[in-house]
Amino acid sequence: MTPEQSAWVADYERTEHSNERKERIMGRYASEEGSGSFVQAPEGTHVARCIRLIDIGTQHGEWQGKPTARNQVIVQWELPTELMEPGDDGKAKPFIVSRFYTNILFDKAAIYKDLIAWRGKDFTPEELGRFDLNTILGKPCLLTVTHNDKGKAKVIGVTKMVKGMECPPAVNELRSFWIEEWDQKQYDEMSDGFKRLIAASDEYAKLNVPPGATTKPTVDQFDDDIPFLRNAVMYETTSPLQRRLARSGLRGLPLAQE
Repeated sequence: MTPEQSAWVADYERTEHSNERKERIMGRYASEEGSGSFVQAPEGTHVARCIRLIDIGTQHGEWQGKPTARNQVIVQWELPTELMEPGDDGKAKPFIVSRFYTNILFDKAAIYKDLIAWRGKDFTPEELGRFDLNTILGKPCLLTVTHNDKGKAKVIGVTKMVKGMECPPAVNELRSFWIEEWDQKQYDEMSDGFKRLIAASDEYAKLNVPPGATTKPTVDQFDDDIPFLRNAVMYETTSPLQRRLARSGLRGLPLAQE
């Protein structure tokens, strides 16, 4: 492992396990206000199905006075046996929970650990070189949810379904959004919160800023705050190759090489 990669791993471990982790997100704003009426998914271990994958690109932040750049993806699950109160249409829909992941595979990364537990097997060398995240879309699992000290639902565990256990069919449409496979219809149908995240990414700027421009889109164009943003953990990617593969049509997540 190179000195640069060793330093990256040391930084990852320090930020992952710190009890005093506080991150200032640069270029966008997070607020807990106004979110108290949102009904959170119940705590416990639930049958779940992956319904959405959202590429939010390279996000910039700050940790201990140093800038960070983390390529991230959001995974969303529905809990088909845990239903919210019926809406205006009279239908009770399942709770939806999300988790932010840094788009890299190595043994200390959350997405690496969760995918192994979810699939019930380790990665092959070929998968470590290029794993297609779309393979988990629509797949069931057991999801453990807790509430933090503010009462917000937080995914803390993903495991494989127990043999013989069944997951009801998906209620919500299965969708995956990748910035470099831009789908305007999907983008338009997203909440302003997700649009803000995507608009803050380097990849969005490259798609939308004219050649030679020195500025990129800012999140100020959106009105709402993002109450869930405090749960996002910003970890730095290892190389341009990793970022390119992570956002490619193959959606590869390369392992940090020794």
